[in-house]
Amino acid sequence: MTISRLTLQNFRNYPQLRLETAPGFIVLSGDNGAGKTNILEAVSLLSPGRGLRRAALRDIAYEGSDGDFAVAAELGDIQLGTGTSAEYPERRKTRVNSAAVPTNDLAQWLSILWLTPAMDRLFMEGASGRRNFLDRLVTALEPDHARNCTRYDAARRERNRLLADEYMPDTEWLDALDGQLASFGSAVAEARCRITDALNISLAITDDGLFAAAKLNLDDSGLRSEQALQQTFRTSRAADRAAGRTLLGPHRADLTVFHGTKNQAAEKCSTGEQKALLFSIILAHADLIAEQRGNRPILLLDEVAAHLDPRRRAALFGKLAEKGGQVWLTGTEPELFEDTPNDALHFRVAEGSVTKR
Repeated sequence: MTISRLTLQNFRNYPQLRLETAPGFIVLSGDNGAGKTNILEAVSLLSPGRGLRRAALRDIAYEGSDGDFAVAAELGDIQLGTGTSAEYPERRKTRVNSAAVPTNDLAQWLSILWLTPAMDRLFMEGASGRRNFLDRLVTALEPDHARNCTRYDAARRERNRLLADEYMPDTEWLDALDGQLASFGSAVAEARCRITDALNISLAITDDGLFAAAKLNLDDSGLRSEQALQQTFRTSRAADRAAGRTLLGPHRADLTVFHGTKNQAAEKCSTGEQKALLFSIILAHADLIAEQRGNRPILLLDEVAAHLDPRRRAALFGKLAEKGGQVWLTGTEPELFEDTPNDALHFRVAEGSVTKR
């Protein structure tokens, strides 16, 4: 899973950009605001979802454009592309080898994981961010998960709309919607459970003391079976109607992370420990993907080197080099990456231009 060429058009501060890349380390260094993270965001959009910034499509297009943007990548003889048109700037389209495909299908071709400074708030904010984080991890291993999440959310929105009707909703219609919710919801919940269990095993195996040992717990109220979910939806209709929304289901699940050594919830750990917990999860998950899918995922590590002491930074680079795959790194100072392998590609980013060092 490596990108050999990345092409951007009207993306953020890049009217046009083409990068020739290779397996291994791709280092982007430059001042703050130069456009380093924009490149990582472009790569992240080659996976299902809204990318590492979760930005609205209208905010991504280059300011001087007609509102359209495009991201294209070559993976050997496979060509991936995604973006919008000036006619439909709010509608994202995706192509694989020039054939139109659903955006969720990108997960069949690439597994992409990322770690950004914004994720430092993951343990302190609401459950929705942690669900999104877990769903990205699941999709990287089980590509159909993104489609099941989309279908579940669509059925839930339709059910909420029907329950909010001032007239008594059609019972048969509700039964059908509850059946859809239960079918897609159980698939979502079971996949989350599988990956959480597998990650805990991988975390235990890969704990080498480099970063904090993480343990995961999925609080989903036990609503994983299709039959249990359908019964729950049926019996909670009155309460859901009064609330104007579906109160129970996989959309309310929460992921709890613990510092294994200290047996302490992540939200009570220090900022440095929280960063270390995230590192351990991402690295263990990368190993899990390599084991189950046969290829290592693409890793996007935004401004992570500056937050590590020299010993841990060198150890991290050594571990990543040993594992293989493609790793994209950003930082303000090129000196932060002196311990990367000799074959690493180094690029200087300045005011929307990228040059090879």
